Amino acid sequence: MIRLTEEQIMLRQMTRELALEKFAPRAAEIDQTGEFPWDNVKLLADYELLGINVPEEYGGAGSDTLSHAIAIEEVARVCGSTSVILTTQALAIAPVFLAGTDEQKKKYLTPMASGKVLGAFGLTEPGAGSDASRISTTAARDGDYYVLNGVKHFITNGGEAEIYTIVAMTDKSKGVKGISTFFVEKGTPGFTFGKKESKMGIRGSTTRELIFENCRIPKENLLGREGEGFKIVMKSIDHTRTGVAAQALGIAQGALDAALEYSKQREQFGQPICEFQGIQFMLADMATQIEAARALVYQSAVAIDDHAEDLSKISAMAKLFASDTAMKVTTDAVQIFGGYGYSTEYPVERYMRDAKITQIYEGTNQIQRIVIARSLIKQ
Repeated sequence: MIRLTEEQIMLRQMTRELALEKFAPRAAEIDQTGEFPWDNVKLLADYELLGINVPEEYGGAGSDTLSHAIAIEEVARVCGSTSVILTTQALAIAPVFLAGTDEQKKKYLTPMASGKVLGAFGLTEPGAGSDASRISTTAARDGDYYVLNGVKHFITNGGEAEIYTIVAMTDKSKGVKGISTFFVEKGTPGFTFGKKESKMGIRGSTTRELIFENCRIPKENLLGREGEGFKIVMKSIDHTRTGVAAQALGIAQGALDAALEYSKQREQFGQPICEFQGIQFMLADMATQIEAARALVYQSAVAIDDHAEDLSKISAMAKLFASDTAMKVTTDAVQIFGGYGYSTEYPVERYMRDAKITQIYEGTNQIQRIVIARSLIKQ
């Protein structure tokens, strides 16, 4: 069992209080209206949570990855949409932190880590999701510039973010070895936004298309070298899957909190329904699954800072198990609420809708199983 430090315990308490006081009261409203919660962004920045695990020299709080996971978990426990701000900022930060030059880190990492601006990560396209080799967005060298053309799809923070890490083909003949990554700033000529998606869950998180039409960016915006993009993306996702796992963990815990409290108050046949063995067994299973997920998520967070050789496997396991747990626990929470669980008057239906995406983004759970299996076979 991973023992938390005094600082991590204090962080958990601080984030928990922030989430309950500021995020929880607006969670249902944000979900219903689809409003992007800029007020919550400011609070996350004020509490130094947007770059919590980034070194202080680049504008972060200098904490570790486990602290980052704890913060995501506590925010997701009350508001899935707000927790996406944390996970997406981490995904935008990871490539430049792992592969950027010192100049690129000062230009792009520092403002994101300090919370002055939001970032976004553009990989997915209408015809390319899990199979990154099928991306059709291109980046052609033209003197001191690259010219981008293509469309990115389902991009979280699209239109809200100021800094975008974009994955594009610089040499289609080389397949994944022809993929490169670039920084594109909002407002660059030729860079516009398409439709905003209306989603089943995390409705307060903006998801839009990114459109590039002869978008010219300086050659200095290339991250790493040409052809290193796929490697940078995979390494980044190894680091950020844990954040999605922590998000799923928090959603599951929030659903259990609500179901447990409701089961103590709801009476049938002359007693609280928590006194019935059928409900007790459900609650016991939910709590056990959450604790197992928490252990795996925390192990994955520690593995990142320890530079573990099997990080891909551990992070995939954490994301797979935590998100499957979130889906099962939230579904059971709705069942415990009965008919009320199906009503938007109570939060468990929102938890269930928010949980589903954790099985899909940052690599579907089918892809996570492939990652795990290949790692086992290679060993």
